[in-house]
Amino acid sequence: MQPIAGMILMVLTGVGQMPNGEPTGVWLEEFSVPYDLFVEAGYAVTVASPNGGPVPIDPRSITESTMPENGARAMEVLKDSTPLKIVTSGCYNAVFFPGGHGTMFDLPSSQAVSETVESFLLSDRPTAFVCHGPAALVGVKGDDGQPIVQGRTLTGFTDSEEHAVNLQDAVPFLLQSKLEELGATFQGGPDFQPNVVVDGNLITGQNPASSREAALALLEQLAHQD
Repeated sequence: MQPIAGMILMVLTGVGQMPNGEPTGVWLEEFSVPYDLFVEAGYAVTVASPNGGPVPIDPRSITESTMPENGARAMEVLKDSTPLKIVTSGCYNAVFFPGGHGTMFDLPSSQAVSETVESFLLSDRPTAFVCHGPAALVGVKGDDGQPIVQGRTLTGFTDSEEHAVNLQDAVPFLLQSKLEELGATFQGGPDFQPNVVVDGNLITGQNPASSREAALALLEQLAHQD
């Protein structure tokens, strides 16, 4: 058996319904595409969520037009996840946070999420987020007590895209505006077009179309580590 290249942690939302009753969850493409890339590159992947158990999938991401090619396999993987609080983050080479609107409701307030983000960013391991995944950055502070995104350059689901899908009033905050309030330099591209920003070990993708490029950027950083 060929030895594994290393270990990658993927952290997903556990929220399947917004307060307004609208179903949500992870956007499947943002998990399935990176997951396959990581496995194909020889990495062992652990799928975790704040509370563990089945990961809810946004039904809008599994329609005839949005279902990814490897979607059925990915949905099998998402039938169970590890509670993040029992994951030893120091064992992993990198972490990846897929998006979906569910992330906006549980990742910012999760102590386990904040501790995981801080652990990876401050130890200079590749730390990647796509679409609404950067919501995991919102509650995290650095060693100086300031927001960990302060002075960093990043991207994520833009305010323009949130208005385009008409969910600006359903989310607790607009992700772009919040990250800018916390002192980040936000680099948004055209709506729903691939856009990945790399600032040191911080890798961010703007939207579902950016999932592949964000995952490849993470793998590239791993390939250059000792």
